[in-house]
Amino acid sequence: MPLTRHEREEFLAEPHVAAISIDSGDPRRAPVSVPIWYQYAPGGDLWILTATTSRKAELIAAAGRFTLLVDRVEPTTRYVSVEGPVISTAPADREHIRELAARYLPAEKVSGYLDFAEREHGEQLIVHMRPERWITAELGSL
Repeated sequence: MPLTRHEREEFLAEPHVAAISIDSGDPRRAPVSVPIWYQYAPGGDLWILTATTSRKAELIAAAGRFTLLVDRVEPTTRYVSVEGPVISTAPADREHIRELAARYLPAEKVSGYLDFAEREHGEQLIVHMRPERWITAELGSL
C-alpha cells in the first residue's frame, strides 16, 4: 500500500542509511548504487555530502539528478524511493559534516568522526536535490 505524503516525508526524515543511484554514463554499465548518509526535513529539499573528487560527484554533475532509496524491515516493511534534479552544489563546511554526523552517530562520536572525515575524506561537496518523483510502500509485517 502506498504511503501518504505525510507518511513518506516523515519516513524520509528519519535517519536511515540510503542507497544512492546515479546514471553511470556508460550504456554498458548499470547505474552506480552505494550507501550514503543524507539530510531531509519534510516538505523541503534533501542533501548529501560527497568528496569533491569522488566518482559520485562526477556522475551527479553529469547526470544532474539522482535517486535515493531508504527502507526498513521492522516493525513493518516500508520503503521510500525519491528521485529528482540537483538544484545546487557548493563546498561543504565543518558544520554540514557535523550536522550529518550528528544525525547518524551518538553525540560522543561526532567529534572523532569530524576529525576522521577531515583527515580521510578531503574536501566535501554538499549536493541539494529537490524530490520530484516518489515511489513508496508499506508492506506490513510479512
